[in-house]
Amino acid sequence: MDTSVVDQDAVVARRVRVVVAALLIPLIAAAVIAMVVMWPGGDLVVQSAQSSGAGGTVTKLEPCPESPADCDQATVRIDSGPSDKGAEVPVEVPKGKQAAIPIDVGDKVLLGVDANAPISERFQYVDHDRGRPLMVLAALFAVAVVVLSRWRGLAALGALGVSALTLTQFILPAILKGSNPLLVAVVGGSVIMVVALYLTHGVNAQSSVALAGTIASLGLTALLGWAFVKFSALSGIGSEGASVVKAYVPDLDLAGLLVAGIVIGALGVLDDVTVTQASAVWELSAANPSASRASLFGAGLRIGRAHVASVVNTLVLAYAGAALPILMVFAISGTKAGYLISTELVAIEVVRGLVGSLGIIAAVPLTTALAAMAVADRSRDLVAEPEHLEPTPENADRVAPSPES
Repeated sequence: MDTSVVDQDAVVARRVRVVVAALLIPLIAAAVIAMVVMWPGGDLVVQSAQSSGAGGTVTKLEPCPESPADCDQATVRIDSGPSDKGAEVPVEVPKGKQAAIPIDVGDKVLLGVDANAPISERFQYVDHDRGRPLMVLAALFAVAVVVLSRWRGLAALGALGVSALTLTQFILPAILKGSNPLLVAVVGGSVIMVVALYLTHGVNAQSSVALAGTIASLGLTALLGWAFVKFSALSGIGSEGASVVKAYVPDLDLAGLLVAGIVIGALGVLDDVTVTQASAVWELSAANPSASRASLFGAGLRIGRAHVASVVNTLVLAYAGAALPILMVFAISGTKAGYLISTELVAIEVVRGLVGSLGIIAAVPLTTALAAMAVADRSRDLVAEPEHLEPTPENADRVAPSPES
């Protein structure tokens, strides 16, 4: 079904112009202005937390004299780092039961650097260097996306790059600089969605409806997240890495950071749901131009119910998977489930999953209603002006036959 005919109808253009003018344009403008105002400036590195690293290749391994079963004295050629590039330096590396992954000659490793120490003690083993396999995986992912979706897949990769830049250059630095984490997450998330949806799906009626539904659901998710973090008395200190960040940035609002994480975590799934719902209504309208607003909304909602049932389960399982080691620790402790759920470590994951799911659930009727209002009752416009349409393969069934025929 060619849904481009839906976008060409005057009724869609009129309604979407109203939606964009009354809702999207002010919201987008507000998000951009807020991003400019909150844009972080200056150096964000905390001196007490600053560290430098290097990369190298293991060229030789010998057992450590003092503990040959647990340690090897490696000779590492420095391939990258702040200094000593090309030099071969001694580095102690774990061995046997002390090593999570065995280290062999030829392995790429990451090293910590103490610039003030003598070269014999300057480098410390940190971890394996996984840069190469990660680059291969990223390249495989990019090729798969482009092969399947072609130009749209290429645009999606561009949108992914914009999301990464927004996260690393605005959201994280702005929070560290003292801006409200929740406000930063909502502003950054809105900008990400504007770029991602319009770049991937084009600037058209369908994308505008999906974007309106996404922003509305994003705001609801932020509100629910803030309310239930306060209601559940969550401090945010139980989040992974929160105590470390708090030690270096004492004024950081950890509860706000927790809500910001909930918003950003739900953002990608909201995008999926709203685009799917808008596309479903467009397909239904293209198949039946005379469908009423109510029938389109009902049919779209039925599609949305099935989609939400699977997406909500996916989101909850994703959060559970991230917290799996913690859940295993609690499982072997034999503590009752009701007690465990009330602890902050588990309650944080419960709030993440359920608040994100509520935002997704709300996105379905919101986006479906907006899409139904945009494309409903197209038949009146088609009947009113059939003589102005030139017959084409795409609209042949919509053009009234001429008197000669």
